[in-house]
Amino acid sequence: MAGHAHEHHEGHGTPARKLWIALLLTSGFMVVEVVSGVLAHSLALLSDAGHMLTDAGALALALVAQRIADRPRTRLYTFGFRRAEILAALVNGAVLGVSAVWVIVEAVRRLREPPQVHGGWMLAVATTGLAVNLLAAWTLSRGKESNANVRAALAHVLADAAGSVAAMAAGVLVVGPGWLRADPVASIAISLLILWGAWRLVRGSMRTLMETTPRGINLKELETTIAETPGVASVHDLHVWSISEGFPVVSVHVVLDGQNHGVDVARAVGVRLHERHSIEHATVQPEAPCPDVVPAERLRRR
Repeated sequence: MAGHAHEHHEGHGTPARKLWIALLLTSGFMVVEVVSGVLAHSLALLSDAGHMLTDAGALALALVAQRIADRPRTRLYTFGFRRAEILAALVNGAVLGVSAVWVIVEAVRRLREPPQVHGGWMLAVATTGLAVNLLAAWTLSRGKESNANVRAALAHVLADAAGSVAAMAAGVLVVGPGWLRADPVASIAISLLILWGAWRLVRGSMRTLMETTPRGINLKELETTIAETPGVASVHDLHVWSISEGFPVVSVHVVLDGQNHGVDVARAVGVRLHERHSIEHATVQPEAPCPDVVPAERLRRR
């Protein structure tokens, strides 16, 4: 018996527009960085361009996933296609991590034999790249509309912004003291940060796919809220998970105390979960009370 079920759906037009703007900015400047990286012989610029290429693909994937997630539910996919957002975030994190490892391997090779690098080119292009990345990050972070897809894209863009800062620092060191190894060193440093960000994306996505208790929800407090509902004698088989970001789901069995009707108790549990924990989708299964908790006069009437 469903005590409280609420169709949870929000328009994703604004997140989609954010992703489109970030995709255009990223793709446009990626071409500039590829050309500049080749001319300047800079791994930092080429790796940043590689990250931007990864970002462009990730943003395109996020847009496709966003479009799929907006589709209405069907008889086969009764929760709709919201998990597409989580799958896209998982792929984005994995690709980001692989690209960071590739940069580290190339940077180690360049540490042994550092090529001649044009620091002036590096500094100018990296500074412009930082401005572009910050603009894209601002676009993705502004407003209240967000989801796992947008945050995954934002992580990519911020990683690129950090890469631009590293390239700027390396450019200064090459132009100033002429330290050519600054280029691969900067690439390694930023790649380690990118690996950490990629791990967080993958870990967060896996938590959702493994249906762990959503962040911000205390299972003990949830159980207490249900147990304190008038008409509930005991609680068991309590499960809490997320279909997608911002869509927690609760399933629970409650044993009635024999004083209230099961439909009323199930409805009351759903209302309390919504008011106290902002959970809009709960399935409450009431169960008949044990004979020893039913008043004797009610038993005689039967």
